Amino acid sequence: MKAFRFVASSLLVPFSLTPLSIAVAQESTGATMDPIVVTATLGPKTVGESLASVTVIDEEDIRSKAPADFSDLLRGQPGINVVGNGSFGKSTSVYTRGIENAGTVFLIDGVKLHAATGGGASWQYVPTDLIQRIEVVRGPRSSLYGADAVGGVIQAFTLDPKQGQRGWVEVGAGNFDTQKASAGVSGSAGNTHFSISGLHKESDGTAIVENGDDRGFRNTAGLGRIVHELDSGGEASVMLLQSEGNTEFEGDNTDYLIRTLGFGLMTPVNDNWQTAVQFSESRDETEQNVRGSEFNTRLRQGRWANTFFYNVHELVVGAELQQDDVESTRDFTETSRTNTAVFSQLRLNFGPVDVQASIRSDDNEAYGTNETGGLALGYKFDQSHRIRASYGTAFKAPTFNDLYWPGIPPNFRGNPDLKAEESENYELGISGNYQTWFWDMALYRIDVDNLITYDRSVGQNFNIEEAKIQGAEFSGGYERNGWRASAALTYMDPEDQTNNKQLVRRTKQTARFDLDKTMSNVMFGGSIIAEGDRYNDAKNEELLAGFATLDLRVGWNFAPSWSTRLTVNNVLDKEYSTADGFYGKYISAGRTAMLSVRYDVQ
Repeated sequence: MKAFRFVASSLLVPFSLTPLSIAVAQESTGATMDPIVVTATLGPKTVGESLASVTVIDEEDIRSKAPADFSDLLRGQPGINVVGNGSFGKSTSVYTRGIENAGTVFLIDGVKLHAATGGGASWQYVPTDLIQRIEVVRGPRSSLYGADAVGGVIQAFTLDPKQGQRGWVEVGAGNFDTQKASAGVSGSAGNTHFSISGLHKESDGTAIVENGDDRGFRNTAGLGRIVHELDSGGEASVMLLQSEGNTEFEGDNTDYLIRTLGFGLMTPVNDNWQTAVQFSESRDETEQNVRGSEFNTRLRQGRWANTFFYNVHELVVGAELQQDDVESTRDFTETSRTNTAVFSQLRLNFGPVDVQASIRSDDNEAYGTNETGGLALGYKFDQSHRIRASYGTAFKAPTFNDLYWPGIPPNFRGNPDLKAEESENYELGISGNYQTWFWDMALYRIDVDNLITYDRSVGQNFNIEEAKIQGAEFSGGYERNGWRASAALTYMDPEDQTNNKQLVRRTKQTARFDLDKTMSNVMFGGSIIAEGDRYNDAKNEELLAGFATLDLRVGWNFAPSWSTRLTVNNVLDKEYSTADGFYGKYISAGRTAMLSVRYDVQ
């Protein structure tokens, strides 16, 4: 949570989607705890300057908490609800400000990853050990990232090869017969920097429904990045991340693979103009071994962005081409669709006043043309305090499953008459950033037309004519003398206005408190995460009770380059459920523990 200096020399324009290289250096500048982020706007800005609600989860957070799943880092963060079908690599959904899983864009080093069939990201397969930093941006970003960025954008940054020569080896074991091993190395040759890392993890798992059998999980992942710095001051980069394995669930098990591949090139044309291109491909593939069903989706993107500078003002203009393809043993009516887009963002600064305006037009062969825009204003009272107000529109396209799933009633089937979701978003926020602590508060309202939801009684998705989501968020943090603390509180009212019912699987209240202390070569800490009640159905008849969990952790650097860490999650062995399915309520694993030993080479 210290102030960071981001050298986004990859593109300097994060909107080109691939920050090809982001060097993160903690800096004691005497300034505020206001880290630079690259996801919220089309250029690197501090959190305050971004005029957005942003949460940064840095490398120290990730390493100290040693999460079992990527979603464990998101749980309880402001505006975030995590819903899972059990523990250890089971299907997971992330709701951002009450918007369903497919309404949050997920990026890995700027490359969009999603399953075109279900629409959302496969969060459960993301290898957290290979992730260095996460930025969570809440609020509409369709005018920057296109369809689906209704609730927000979450971006994960992998290990940076430009941090110099280093390497590590780590092994660990825990209950439920869980083992993991990871290793990595990075180095340089002239202006070329590289990193290679890998992970293997497996577990016998635990029951995911009451009185069920243990359901295991296996994951093998690898990451490779090469960054070459050009004499012109530009940069070229290639990144490949792949995660594959097997996960078991009630009635079947699934072989899975997710892969992201990105190539980017940035170069300055002159002192006032910078251009960048990016080409990427992501895959999400699954094969159910008992049912014999396969669902393989591929997303290809090409993007060109130009940034023009005039003193402190910036203009970004660009274009994008995206194509989704589906290959499946199921007979989808349509298996491909193409989207073309043009976009622009203007960033102005007049002393204490910041202005941002963005506009984008998407033309999709499946659901037509949509225009989205955003306007944000910020005023900085002094070095520490800022107020912001914003308005934005967004839309979410129906997924291939929503439109074309070839089911037979009463099983789920597609609805080709579905309309795209459209939303208007209003937000007012105020923040304070100081040398050792910060706070941020935000009020927001989202009006959604044609919200897509599932009707279990007919086995089909349909559009809710109008939904309204109102909420308030608070976050704060403190870091001094080895203490590191953070807090997040959310109250949200997600309402279906056609019947005044709470939207499915959204909880109204969440809270998270993290506290860690470092003393010489020992670190210890804990987290409390609490969530309120939620309903599993549109009629609000199936109540899922709220819960709170306690996590504890301790680490010890017991010799030069050697460290060990023990994490115990859900210490009080609380059984809870965030979803109910065909086989009954999906339950948590209860108390889990992991002990690891690591050797670092610098």
